Amino acid sequence: MIGIFDSGVGGLTVAKEVMSQLPGYRLIYFGDTARYPYGNKSPKTVIKYAIEDTDFLLSHGAKVIIVGCNTASALAIDELKNRYPGVPIFGVVTPAVKQAASISKNKKVGVIGTRGTVNSSIYTQLINQLNPEIKVYQQACPLLVPLVEENWLKRPETKMIVRRYLYNLKLKGIDTLILGCTHYPLLKEVISAKIGKRVQLVDSAVEVVKEVKKLVKTKADLSLGQSGANHFYVSDLNPQTQEIAKRWLGNEIKLEEVSGIGE
Repeated sequence: MIGIFDSGVGGLTVAKEVMSQLPGYRLIYFGDTARYPYGNKSPKTVIKYAIEDTDFLLSHGAKVIIVGCNTASALAIDELKNRYPGVPIFGVVTPAVKQAASISKNKKVGVIGTRGTVNSSIYTQLINQLNPEIKVYQQACPLLVPLVEENWLKRPETKMIVRRYLYNLKLKGIDTLILGCTHYPLLKEVISAKIGKRVQLVDSAVEVVKEVKKLVKTKADLSLGQSGANHFYVSDLNPQTQEIAKRWLGNEIKLEEVSGIGE
């Protein structure tokens, strides 16, 4: 079983990609909606939450972990890999970095993410390791996650805020933009319209599942389970969250609330 966790519903974009690229493989999802967003938490707190989320998924049978949260991927991935040495653990940052570095023509890459992700400078560091000639321009977008969680995907206010966040990146002349938060693909249409059609968007959810797919193909002995139901858990369930899940993954998706994570 493939386990995915995120601070909220954004990781459902990763779940959707798993269902698309790896049809038939079981997955278990945990969205920590009671404690979102992770992007404004301290690194110590993010690491603590990431460990608790991973423990939950492993206790429910996950054999592979996808950290579907950019903030946790930036701040906690090394701790998780050290703590669970026998478990394949994938973060969403590195696959997106590889894709952006490979497709940028003018060597100007933009990154949008939470404050935690942007302040970590992880995207800048990794891109420059691959190609020091690439200039990386970052923009923290702290309001976008709450807007997604409230299901304000096409509201005029959301479009205005997106345009304001992307203004400086547009002036820099970037040709590639990394969606550095798995919530952001839910706003892909708005983001693409405001940054311009000539700018290529890199969806970290798409890229990380490509990496998992490679693992599945090369590790025939990895028992992920190809029968049974998928499960989608959240730490706090509300009507907006359920509506986003249904809109993104279909009416057959039912979120289940669990309590006691981290207690």
